[in-house]
Amino acid sequence: MDMKSLYLLIALAPLAGSLIAGLFGWAIGRRASHVVTILGVAVSAVLSLKVLSGFISGQTEVFNGSVYTWLTVGGHEYAVGFLVDKLTAMMMVVVSCVSLMVHIYTIGYMQEDPGYQRFFSYISLFTFSMLMLVMSNNFIQLFFGWEAVGLVSYLLIGFWFKRPTATFANLKAFLVNRVGDFGFLLGIGLVLAHFGGSLNYNDVFAAAPALANKTIQIFPGVEWSLMTVTCILLFVGAMGKSAQFPLHVWLPDSMEGPTPISALIHAATMVTAGLFMVSRMSPLFEMSDTALNFVMISGTITALFMGFLGIVQNDIKKVVAYSTLSQLGYMTVALGASAYSAAMFHVMTHAFFKALLFLGAGSVIMGMHHDQDMRNMGGLRKYMPITWITSLIGSLALIGTPFFSGFYSKDSIIEAVAASHLPFAGVAYWALIIGVFVTAFYSFRMYFLVFHGKERWMENHGAHHGHDDDHDDEEPSTDHHHGLGPNDKPHESPWVVTLPLLALAIPSVLIGFFAIEPLLFGDFFKGAITIDALKHPGMHELAEEFHGPVAMAVHALSTLPFWLALSGVVVAWFFYLKAPQIPAAIKQQFSAVHKVLENKYYLDDLYFNLFAKGARALGTLFWKVGDMLLIDGLMVNGTAKLVGVFSRLTRKLQTGFIYSYATTMIIGVLGLMTLWFAGIILR
Repeated sequence: MDMKSLYLLIALAPLAGSLIAGLFGWAIGRRASHVVTILGVAVSAVLSLKVLSGFISGQTEVFNGSVYTWLTVGGHEYAVGFLVDKLTAMMMVVVSCVSLMVHIYTIGYMQEDPGYQRFFSYISLFTFSMLMLVMSNNFIQLFFGWEAVGLVSYLLIGFWFKRPTATFANLKAFLVNRVGDFGFLLGIGLVLAHFGGSLNYNDVFAAAPALANKTIQIFPGVEWSLMTVTCILLFVGAMGKSAQFPLHVWLPDSMEGPTPISALIHAATMVTAGLFMVSRMSPLFEMSDTALNFVMISGTITALFMGFLGIVQNDIKKVVAYSTLSQLGYMTVALGASAYSAAMFHVMTHAFFKALLFLGAGSVIMGMHHDQDMRNMGGLRKYMPITWITSLIGSLALIGTPFFSGFYSKDSIIEAVAASHLPFAGVAYWALIIGVFVTAFYSFRMYFLVFHGKERWMENHGAHHGHDDDHDDEEPSTDHHHGLGPNDKPHESPWVVTLPLLALAIPSVLIGFFAIEPLLFGDFFKGAITIDALKHPGMHELAEEFHGPVAMAVHALSTLPFWLALSGVVVAWFFYLKAPQIPAAIKQQFSAVHKVLENKYYLDDLYFNLFAKGARALGTLFWKVGDMLLIDGLMVNGTAKLVGVFSRLTRKLQTGFIYSYATTMIIGVLGLMTLWFAGIILR
């Protein structure tokens, strides 16, 4: 098989599975639907691993070519094309492997859902869209994949469409992403207008150096750097997809979707699309320090302030959601510090351990009979041993425990930001350092509340109602109720749920150790990522200090991030297992701060009242003034009234009596004669 056919098969196999399950699921049944979709994604995963291993061994060449030309305008071809280099290969493996685990997990999680076939069709379609995005070699196909993942995430977040909160959440996600996509489209428009008319990456990157100092006038008389404006607009697209401040508000609400898609969308794939895009556009971003600073500021705010929100959540999935936001902030800061390879390394490690945490949370929710409130849990370790150990591994990786995969990528980001010479780098560094403690605290607060301490589901029965994750109006079964009953006990999930947990736990521990050297300090990303080493020497300085993964982990034991992470775990253990009265007292003492955090800094209220209600008020104004008053009132009804008034006046003259008409004629003749005589006299 030639490489073009191989890449087509990787992209199209999940699409084929999706179409079969989506269009014919009613005919072929549940089992055949999940078999065909899992088979499609498995084909993609196996072939992606083959491609990546080929790149590692040096047997596979970079592929950049068109597959199908769909438009030719003015000598420029617009085609479906693939650019497969090591950056793409890594993302293909992450997307397809995590997606495969999610597909298998879904068999157990969605077992009783009437929309079973529809769900499998959607997640396979999502995998296809994501693969098209990462494999594209031009902006048009990138934008197609970009919009397709947005559409499918809308369908998945609102999967239980009879639940009002789900339909609100998916509409919110769709609208917030449209804001980002508008900026992204403007950025692509600037590329088309100024970079030689081609939208192929290679042509754009080749034209870029000549445009480094070019300026444009957005407002008359004000000169702007073309490169800065283009990069910032492209990054606005990434802010929407990768949920960066201030376009982050959709991601926590999207937990309304079933847990498997939380793992798929918010761990491994859709939210990393923006980070992948910025890394791919590194030749452009390297020419604008202003754009890099902008990226770093947005990431810093997200990394620190979204972490704070994770501390006050009681819904197990919401904690993991805010954790995702915070980690995406870390990756974005790395992009701003020109540590693209460190950002992509963290994208990869985070995909595995965050998918593990989401699926672990889903397993807990199943064991608790669909109660998501952590205040109703406790002591689950002995009832759910596999979920317990895998969730512990995921949490240790997340907080950056030495030798775990998250440690290598997260510490590399912190060091890269410390080495950056950008004006904002100092502030970003300290924000990330504080974020280390916050991450450890909320991660282990969740871990201790769920798996340790006393069993609270009996005493809290009926007190706190957990959010029912898998139950709505269209749910036919009656044996799933809200949380555990008086005689129920939690139970371990079936093997189709625990197998993906164990499979994801392995890379969560090992992949960082083996991948750090080639990915960060080898030439793995050579040709795929461009760094101006003179202006941004951060990664070069890191390479000089690196003496292998073992030495890095041992050295970490004496560094500030390690001790902050450890203290976060100890404080969480003390607060929630030994002295639970302390957090309650702190909450009471700092009730104002707690209220601000509980209301998510009031950003949702601001957006809702300013933009949503503002748009409605503006629409109402246009309707009442423009439509009702001007168009209906003045132009349509006003014209009719004018004709009516004129007709009424005319009707009074039409009496039907001959003497009236004779009188009118005589008066008219007298008037004309008067005018005639007056004219003669005046002459």
